[in-house]
Amino acid sequence: MSNSQGSHRAARGRGRTAVAGTRGPATVVVPGPSPVPPHEELTLAAWPRRTPTVVDMPAGRTAAATGGAGRTAQALTVTALPVPVPGGRSGPRRGARRRRAAVRPEQLRRLVPQALVVAFLAGGTTAFVAEDKAVTLDVDGEPRTLHTFADDVGELLAEQGIDDDAAVSPAPGTRLGNGDVITVGGPRPVTLTLDGVRRRVWTSERTVGAALRRLGVREEGAYLSVSRAAPIGRTGLTLDVRTERTVTVMADGREHTVRTNAATVREAVARAGVVLRGEDTTSVAPESFPREGQTVSVLRIVTTRVVREELLPYAVERSGDGDLAAGTEMVEREGRDGSRRVMYALRTVNGVRQKPRVLATEVVREPVSRVVKAGTGPRTGGTGGTAGKATARRLNR
Repeated sequence: MSNSQGSHRAARGRGRTAVAGTRGPATVVVPGPSPVPPHEELTLAAWPRRTPTVVDMPAGRTAAATGGAGRTAQALTVTALPVPVPGGRSGPRRGARRRRAAVRPEQLRRLVPQALVVAFLAGGTTAFVAEDKAVTLDVDGEPRTLHTFADDVGELLAEQGIDDDAAVSPAPGTRLGNGDVITVGGPRPVTLTLDGVRRRVWTSERTVGAALRRLGVREEGAYLSVSRAAPIGRTGLTLDVRTERTVTVMADGREHTVRTNAATVREAVARAGVVLRGEDTTSVAPESFPREGQTVSVLRIVTTRVVREELLPYAVERSGDGDLAAGTEMVEREGRDGSRRVMYALRTVNGVRQKPRVLATEVVREPVSRVVKAGTGPRTGGTGGTAGKATARRLNR
């Protein structure tokens, strides 16, 4: 039997490793048979058998290595590596122990800082997760679950862009905990101007139309400053409402009745088909708010201007004179009337003439006052001397 045939037969043996094609003595290390559980024998029998792996560790040169047939063959050390048997468990365990044993101190020095970093990150992650809170935020009846790191309700509202002056429960300064429920909503302020009367009301409705129905405001034919479908925010809104009213307009001898939501009497008159021209006005202030059942009269006003010249009567100036006997008077200067021009406004209302009104005045000639001297002297028996003195005094002037 040749060497090759012997090696094949040896390979068929269980757990044995053979070395073929070597000359001279050799050291062969054969591992012991691997224990195979009985229930795995059938499976192993069906697997293809592999040739054992052999690693030759030459201790010297052999004739086959040098190619020389006459040289002395030296000892050849052969180490047979164990072939892992399918289904065996001892091989992986021994490999793991060898890998753990192969860790060097230099590798440990590198691994320790990395392990510390990993531990620090793990601790920070734990603290980070611990600060996260799951809360329920109910805004205007629509709840939703949030995850937040806010410390109190105020911070949560700031994160969500919600004004903290809105109706909030609990209060904005309350600390948050996992599972808390925060409610934002409640009545909202509305500055309502209804038919010219302004007031402030509170409503829990979320739209203008719903709020008006709740307040009992008649919407049919009413004027609204905003749409009925407009939402009422948490800060409220300003709303002007003018309901329809019946207004009677009297103009030019005719009566006009109209249903209107006009804001002023002037607008109501226009909707009644009556046109105001020039100085025309109404019996009530045109800019006032028309009331239900109100009657408004239109005043047709016509104004004309007239210029007249009038006299300015002179004044009389009196003074005492001791040279004249008591009870006598002497005209020292005659008076003269003046004149002026006056512009009047002649106004008629619905054809009825009103009292003229002075618009402008211009003086054409100034009046000259009359000067009279009254005697304050003693009375005498005759009047010649006194008359002569008075006449002389007048001539000297």
